[in-house]
This record gives sequence, structure tokens and C-alpha cells, in this order.
Amino acid sequence: MSESPLEIYAKSLVAEVQEQARTEGTTTPEAFTRMTLDDLTDISYIQNAATAYHKSHGHEIHGYGFRDDDRTLDLFTTDFTLDPMGPRLTKTAATSLFKRLLTFIRRSPDLIVDVEDAFDVHDMCVKVSKSIHTVEKIRLFILSNRMSSAADFTDDVFDGIPVSQEVWDLARLFRVHQAGSTAEPISVVFDPPIGCVAAPASDDDVAVVLATVPGKVLADLYEAHDTRLLELNVRSFLQTRGAVNKGIRDTLLNAPRRFLAYNNGITVTASGVDFVHGQDGEPTHISAVHEIQVVNGGQTTATLHHVLTKDKNPLSGVYVQMKLTTIASNQLQEIVPKISEYSNSQNRVTLVDFSSNHAFHVDFQRKSRLLLANGKGGSGKETRWFFERARGQYTDRLSKAHTPARQREFKAEYPPTQKFNKADLAKYIHSWCQHPHHVSRGAQKNFGEFMIRLGQRSPYIDATYCRRVIAMAILFKGIDKIAATHQAGNIKSFVTTYTMARLALATGQRVDLDRIWHEQQLSDALDSAVHELVPLVMDVITRPRGPLVSEWAKKEDCWRAVSAITWKIPKSLKQELREEPIDDLVLLGEAPAAPEQVEVSEVPAEEWHAIAFWVRETRSLSLVQSQIALRMGKMVEAGDIPNAKLIEEAEAVRQEAVRLGFAL
Repeated sequence: MSESPLEIYAKSLVAEVQEQARTEGTTTPEAFTRMTLDDLTDISYIQNAATAYHKSHGHEIHGYGFRDDDRTLDLFTTDFTLDPMGPRLTKTAATSLFKRLLTFIRRSPDLIVDVEDAFDVHDMCVKVSKSIHTVEKIRLFILSNRMSSAADFTDDVFDGIPVSQEVWDLARLFRVHQAGSTAEPISVVFDPPIGCVAAPASDDDVAVVLATVPGKVLADLYEAHDTRLLELNVRSFLQTRGAVNKGIRDTLLNAPRRFLAYNNGITVTASGVDFVHGQDGEPTHISAVHEIQVVNGGQTTATLHHVLTKDKNPLSGVYVQMKLTTIASNQLQEIVPKISEYSNSQNRVTLVDFSSNHAFHVDFQRKSRLLLANGKGGSGKETRWFFERARGQYTDRLSKAHTPARQREFKAEYPPTQKFNKADLAKYIHSWCQHPHHVSRGAQKNFGEFMIRLGQRSPYIDATYCRRVIAMAILFKGIDKIAATHQAGNIKSFVTTYTMARLALATGQRVDLDRIWHEQQLSDALDSAVHELVPLVMDVITRPRGPLVSEWAKKEDCWRAVSAITWKIPKSLKQELREEPIDDLVLLGEAPAAPEQVEVSEVPAEEWHAIAFWVRETRSLSLVQSQIALRMGKMVEAGDIPNAKLIEEAEAVRQEAVRLGFAL
């Protein structure tokens, strides 16, 4: 009997957690916690979350976090098992875990002195104990890779603060995995219903409705759903710093009844709308909206919330115009980015800029997966790196290998340790380009900064670019392992990015990334140099200019302090450095000019056929690459003109084949 998709996911998750724990030199519960927090951050369900483990009689905690406005405190505890399809997590067990989190809150002020030497736990205790006097909401989470039999938990209260309790079990994590980069859908009920006008339908899959929404209703929606109400991966906006946003705020405070006239309104998408109909059968009011997303007007929505909660303004008389587009669920991913891209807005950050469908990520995925990496230490066993453009791609590919033998083959070709995602890529590049303070602010914020830089100027992505970025990944992972041997503990993430940045600064970005790619590991000289540098970096990071290491690492002043470390490049490493740096300008590269593309199309058909035959015989490249060469050969033979995409793909195959030893 074949395994269900849920069972395949459960086994794959355990294997991934075990591999992550082995790689990072940590426990499986901690690795699972970190991975799950990353996933929940990706779907904007949580923000600014960090792992920190502490256990004593009566309490246990695995992590904590705060939303950007510091009004909500999140606490996490983990239930991880190697047998996820075994006994379920019962309501009694879940209740006990929640009580342990509440006990930790109560004890946190007294724990500060006891855990002073454990930087991560100390920071957590300080932040949690201080937050009790300022937060307006506490959310408790159980993260489990088991199925849960516990029903929804009723809200609780801690010292007058509302407390919600949530279980993220195997089934719920699987739903997020299936949805890829899409968060759990939001449905909104309007009570009373809001008036609307339906535009004549012009498309079977799309319908448009116009409405005016009370400003307080939008602010309350943002209060309930936060950035999940906005399009995924768009930076949350909670402070009125830009000129446009200051204008929105000023209008709300000084001329609220003119807000409808001054503001452009919001654009909203949904998969379904519940209407109240008039006597003629036409819709007159909206009573509910399903799978709602604000795809344009995020600044307006967030500023309304800011004025209601921070300025304590009731938003009386404030109305916002809304264009609501209903789209069939299977069309959302295609149409929503286009609506966002083409909508007129103030200083908008569009979905296309931040989504996995951005051209940069699409190109990087396509070209990086074509590359064959040498075996480490000259083992001869070639592998590939797997860039996960959207969450769950690796597991999806693995699940399509229906037999254990084929799954082993897939893992041999794409080892789990050679999988990385968009946030990882941003982390590697920013560490190399000396922005460790951005990396230290967390995956989501660092990724946002990366995409802003990418929007200013995007690199030309070819095989060389992909190899060098993967070499950065190898360097980062190598430093991370070394940091673990120096007992970096839970500040290891800070130590790793700062060490890589300091190394890049000291060497003028002349570490030979091409050599790292070729050898798939750090050289002995580089390894030794990192061992020297890590303790120096740790010393600066663990002497914060302020009470908390985690806050110090996020500041540019921390990078200035690390930059000032006195460190001399060892002679053995100097001998390995490149003559020219691999800096931002080199990484940007240049797209080949049109004549070069024409030259590719003029390669004789015999050579393309020879490449295809060589690939099949040597298995040095993939079947897909063999077919690209064969298709190119047939088109040249027939006198047809290949399109630009085929020319680009064929040139990449030809270059890689020559690099690996193909010759006529």
C-alpha cells in the first residue's frame, strides 16, 4: 500500500530535521523549532522570532518573538518526535505545555541573573519580563510534528493581558507546505454588511465590485490579521516615516472627512464574496469575503491601524474606497501579481518585487539546478544544489519519486544538505557583501533589504554567477560549523554572518569562490583562518553596547566594531587569494551582447548532436540538458531560428559540457 502525501511529508520532515541538527551540531527539537519558525515567518504569521531553550521544574520554552509594533508577545514550545505517525498529541498534554509557557512568563524576571552567561536565554528573559508591562496580547504556540487530537483552546488571561493558545501540528504544517508561499486563507465577515456596486462582468474568471469601507473596519482587520492581510512577502509598514505615509496620517488626524477624497483607496482580491441582494436580484451589500488579500494600499491599511492604536484616534467619519476583485482560487497566483503590479499606488512595494515568481529567482532556480558539482575531496561523486524558489519544492520533487530506490537516487543527486531557499540566498550574499547587521535582523527583514537592492540593479544570472553564490553558501556553512566548535551556541547565527563579512572585508572580497565551488569545501588555509577569526568576532558580539546581544548584532555600530578588529591574514591564505575581488560590480556581471547569441545559434548541428550524445554516454549532465542540445541541433539542421530562451539554455549547456571535458 502506497504512503499518503501526509505520511511522505512527515517522514521527509523528520529526515530534514535530523540532517539540519547534524549539520548545525544541535538537537532535533531545536532544529525543528528553527525550521518551523522560519516557515511561519515566511507566511507572515509571526515576526522577529528567535530560538532560545530553557527548562526547569514547571516551565519549558523553545523560542519567543515580538511583532513589529511590540504590542504582541509570542512564546513557543516544541513537541518533536521521530515517530510522527504514532500517538497523537492529546489535549491534556497540550494543556500542560501551555501552562509551562505561562509559568516561564511569571518566572522570567527572576531568571535573568541565573542565565546571565547564556546570551540567548538571558536576552529572552530580559525581553519577556519587560514586555509584560507593555504588550497588549500574548500568543502561546505548540510546534509539533505529530497529529493533534486537541480541539481549539479557549482564550486565557495573564495579569489582565489576553492570551491565545494555538497548536501547529503535523496536519497544519502540511497545509502550509502544500500551499507553498501562501499563508492560511483569511475570511472576513462584515457586520453590518457594507454597501457595494458590482461592475458588469467582462471575464468568466474575474469580477469587480466597488465599495466604501469604514476606516475603523480596515484598522480592526489589520489588528486581527496584521501583515497576513497584506500580500505575502511585502514588508510590513507600521511607522509613518515616508512622506506619503506622513501625509496619510496627517489627513486622518486633521481632515478625516476628506480622507475619501484625498486617498487613492485600496485594491483587494478574494476567491469568493457573499452578497446581500436587492429585490431586483442585484448585489447591494457585501456580508463576507473569502481568501482576502490587500494587494495594493498596504500603507493606507497600516497607517489606519497606526492612527487607531498609537494616536488613539477613533477614525470617526473616515471611509476608504475599495476595489474588490474576485478571482477563482486556481487563478489567484497568476492574476494577483498582475493586479498588484499594474495598480496605481503610493510608494508601493509590489508582490512581483518580493514573490518567488520574481525573474531573478526564476532564472536562478533554472540555471543553478543545471550545474554539476564535483564530489568533496575529489571523491568523484557529482551532485547538484537545489534552490527552493518556493517552499516545499524539494519535498514535492522527492514525493514524485514513488519508490524508495528512486527517492535514494534523488537524494544522492540533490543531497538535503545542498538545499537552500530565497532567504538563505539573501543571507549568503549579504554576508559576502558585508551587511551582517541586515542578516542579524532576521530572515524576513534581510530578504526585504535584499529585494530592495535587487530592484535597484539586478545581476545577470549565468552559470558563473550561480557557482559563486553557491560557493558563498559553502563558505557560510563552513564558517557556521567552525563557529559551533567554538561554543557559539545560540548566537552562532550572528557569529557566522559577521565572521564571513569580516573575512570578506579583510581579503577585499578576494577569497577564491571559484576554487570553493570546484572543491565544494573550504581549503585547509581558509579553514584555519576562520578558526582564528571566529573567537575575535565572538568577543565583540558578546560585549554589546547595551544590555542585549540580539539587539546589538542588528545595529550597524556592531558591524563597525567588528570591522575594527585587528586581524592579519595568514600567509597560507594570502597565497590562495584572487588578484581581483568578486565585489558587487563583478557579481552584477553583464548580459551577453546580441552577436554572442547569434554565434551560439551558428554552432553546427553536428556539434549539438555530439553534445547530446556525450551527455547521454557520460551522464555528466542531466537528461533535460541533453534534450536541449538535441533540440538545438534539430533546429539548426532544419534552418529554423531558435528563440532567445532556447539560445540561452543551449549556451549554458554547451559551456558546462566544455567545462566538464566535452570536445569534438
